Parts: sequence; structure tokens; C-alpha cells
Amino acid sequence: MRSEEGKAAPLPVIAVTSGEPAGIGPDICLALSRQRLPCRAVILGDRELLAARAAQLGLALRLRAFDPEQAPAADALEVLHMPLAAPVTAGKLAPANSPYVLALIERAVAGCMDASFAAMVTAPVHKGAINDAGISFTGHTEYIAALTSTPRVVMMLVGGGLRVALATTHMALAEVAGAITRETLEATLRILRQALQQRFGVAEPRILVAGLNPHGGESGHLGREEIEVISPVLDQLRLAGMRLEGPLPADTLFTPQVLARGDCVLAMYHDQGLPVLKYASFGKGVNVTLGLPIVRTSVDHGTALELAGTGKADVGSLVAAIEMALEMVRPAKVQASAL
Repeated sequence: MRSEEGKAAPLPVIAVTSGEPAGIGPDICLALSRQRLPCRAVILGDRELLAARAAQLGLALRLRAFDPEQAPAADALEVLHMPLAAPVTAGKLAPANSPYVLALIERAVAGCMDASFAAMVTAPVHKGAINDAGISFTGHTEYIAALTSTPRVVMMLVGGGLRVALATTHMALAEVAGAITRETLEATLRILRQALQQRFGVAEPRILVAGLNPHGGESGHLGREEIEVISPVLDQLRLAGMRLEGPLPADTLFTPQVLARGDCVLAMYHDQGLPVLKYASFGKGVNVTLGLPIVRTSVDHGTALELAGTGKADVGSLVAAIEMALEMVRPAKVQASAL
């Protein structure tokens, strides 16, 4: 990319949080040193941890302190140093490092909000360890929404030719039905449509909406959420010009002939939609948070403690997340609907 004066335009700066230090987050961040990326990927994490993990993995690489005033070095991985709270052993959780993990997220968000970073990409965190430290934490999605004062966000995963968004995210299954109201469902669909237009360039998004209950509720015999909540919202939004199909029984929604009719699926809860997407794309999928004032993407996998420090972690999802973040920050070409 070149500016009007003929000089090379500066590469977009993407903040990459290294996540749970005992997991594979540091490993996959270090693996970026072997990737050719059309951006300046800056790793947020403890420099000594990254150096030690590189030695454990047998990686010969140079770590360089990130300085926005200096040009990036092609032979070095840029690091924005943030110190650990406690020593780390690969594969062994230390809840004492939970404030460090959250500080990485907070720094990346702050940098995106003040335009120091074009986007943020997150390596996995361990929710259990954070909660064991006495910190209430349900996930990256909700935490970043709170940091940016965003009243409602939508979690969407992309991969394997699919886009799957969620009406609810990280909550117990027993709480899902009560969390799906006409107001929340309408807000979710409006955010989803706007993001598909503005961030993904789909001119008139076609959204396939799943029902909540088996067989779409069987006309109320297996639950009335489709009749009392989902269908009225879809009818109302169709009158406003949105292209919506549903509520569709989830057991047949994810078939090729049905998926061909849409640009995105809206599932009612986490494990309704994501098993299918992860089957189709695991290791290459991307988690996207829609509705934020910033661009945030993430890997589609967890901390994989058993793989930390072994050299067996796959960097594919992190690379895909960075590439998608770049696509989202660039002006999108409006395209015809196509899943």
C-alpha cells in the first residue's frame, strides 16, 4: 500500500494479547514470527515469559520492544511488555496471574479506543482460573463490552464457509430461555445486520434464525418461545425491511440446502450453533465481537494447557483472526448476499 506521495503507507498496528500465560497463547503468539502478515502485529505480554517459552520451544527469534515511533524490524517480534504477577510453568494454571491476563485485555482495548491500535486480536484465556482468583468473569466478549461501555454486543464465529452468531453467549443452559426476550432478540438482529453491512460488505444480509426448542417447538407442544418471542420479532423486523428466515428447527438448519439461503445463522445459544461451525473449521475459525466501537477478533479455541510448551499448538486460528481483523478495519466492498 502506498500513499499519494509514493511512499509506503504505514502498516496497520494490530494488538495481539497473549492470553493465559500457562496455556498455548504465548506459543501461538511466538509462532507469528514465522508468518508473513500485512500488518504490524504487536504482542502484549511479559517479555521474559515469551523469551523463556521460545527457548522451551527451541525457537530462535528476536524480541523487540514495541515503539510506535520506530519502523518495525522484519527479523524481530514486537512486544509491548506487561509484567506477570506470578511465575509461570507451561501447563499449570496460577490464578494469581488473573489480574495480568485482564490487564492485557484492558491495554489492548485502551489502545484501540485511542486509535494507537487499528484492532485487537485475543489469544485464549482460562475463565475458571480468573474466577478462582475471586474475579467475576464470564468471557472476553462480555468483559470488552463493559470496558467500552457497550450496552449490547453479539458474538459471531466465522469459519468453514459459515458465519454463526449467538443470541445468548456464556450462560447456563437453564437460563437461556429467560434471557431471550423480544427486546434482546431485536437488538441482536439489528446489530448483526449492521455489522454484516459495515464490516463484511454484505449489502442486504439474509439471516437464518434458529428456533430455541426441538423441531421449532412443534407448534407450541415443545415450548412456546418460537410463538411468543421469536416469530413476533421476525415478523416486525421483516416489515422494517430485514431479510430474515425462521424460526428454523436447528436440527435441519445446518444442511447445505438451507445454509445456501443465508449469509449468517443466528443460533439461540452457545452450543446450538458452535459445534457445527467448529466441526467445519476447528483450528481455522475466528471469533468476532460485533457491536463494539472497536474491531476485536479472537481464536476459536481454548488454552489447551496440555499442549503448552510442546510445540504442537496450531497457529492457524490466530493467523485467521488477524487476517479477519484487517478485513474488518478496511473499507469493505459491498457484495451481493452469499454465505
